[in-house]
Amino acid sequence: MSRYFSGKYASLTPYVPGEQPKNREYIKLNTNENPYPPSAKAIEYASKAAKSLELYSDPDCLLLHKAIADNLGVKASQVMATNGSDEILNFAFMAFCDKETPAVFADITYGFYPVFSEINNLPFRTIPLKNDFTIDITDYYNAGGTVFIANPNAPSALALSVSEIEEIIKHNPDNIVVIDEAYVDFGTESCVKLINKYDNLLVTRTFSKSGSMAGARLGYGIACESLILDLFTVKYSTNPYNINSMTMAAGIGALEDWNYSEENCRKIIETREFVKKELSALGFEFTDSVTNFIFAKHNSISGEDFYSKMKENGILIRYFDKERIKDYNRITIGTLEQMKEFISVAKAITEGKI
Repeated sequence: MSRYFSGKYASLTPYVPGEQPKNREYIKLNTNENPYPPSAKAIEYASKAAKSLELYSDPDCLLLHKAIADNLGVKASQVMATNGSDEILNFAFMAFCDKETPAVFADITYGFYPVFSEINNLPFRTIPLKNDFTIDITDYYNAGGTVFIANPNAPSALALSVSEIEEIIKHNPDNIVVIDEAYVDFGTESCVKLINKYDNLLVTRTFSKSGSMAGARLGYGIACESLILDLFTVKYSTNPYNINSMTMAAGIGALEDWNYSEENCRKIIETREFVKKELSALGFEFTDSVTNFIFAKHNSISGEDFYSKMKENGILIRYFDKERIKDYNRITIGTLEQMKEFISVAKAITEGKI
């Protein structure tokens, strides 16, 4: 750090993104990217938008908001698009947390939540997951702060039902509940239908996973109009032109061709179930994933060693050194061909051949 770096960030521990290697080619199963390319219509629309980059993008995102709203069956006034779902989450920390209203989230969950708390100088409280990595919903009743729940959770790959989420919302009538649905399209039900019933619910989504647009950086939030207006106040006080024209156009194209993305999700789910069976036969233990990744461990090899041997053999997976999960690795579901190669290397590792 330089001597000019503000002391208010002296203890800040930044979020650590997954490896993006540049020194060799890997089968990349470490950052939960979709292995399939984006919709051809998304690419076409982005290419057309590139011809007008001398102009600012629409700060109100009117066409994109309408496309998202039509896709979800909500009003455009109930939607706000952002630069990835990370931005809408950060806006929520800024808008709905303060010194009297801490952030509340699980101890094992998306690693950006504590970072958003710290960089915004906000108090936060973590609630331990149960030993099987599930959430006890009663732990979140009357939480006394803004609740953030990734559903499905990462890296545990598990989800709460809509009825369980609704109980948490009911038991926090004076605080916002934020449901982060980055992985919802891979096997669980969305809570979007609850936004007209509860004025303290914010649902966040992303195009990165199911939409094959991680590189475009496009996310959004869905809530009642009053919460969306709160978030717009934060947006217009930070970066009004937060989404570039090409990304906005790509999002509209992807939504117009959403059947393509749904088919890719179906293929990923099928491949995930194949990988579960193969890993089980090799003696791995894992949670019952409803995401585009598997959270797995093997009793004969440490999580760190398994990660290292995979990397040595050209396959990247995600290892976390946090005490409760250091025996596990998070394995993104790639194409069937990629996952067959992963299983082959995993078999060789567990048999001590490499």
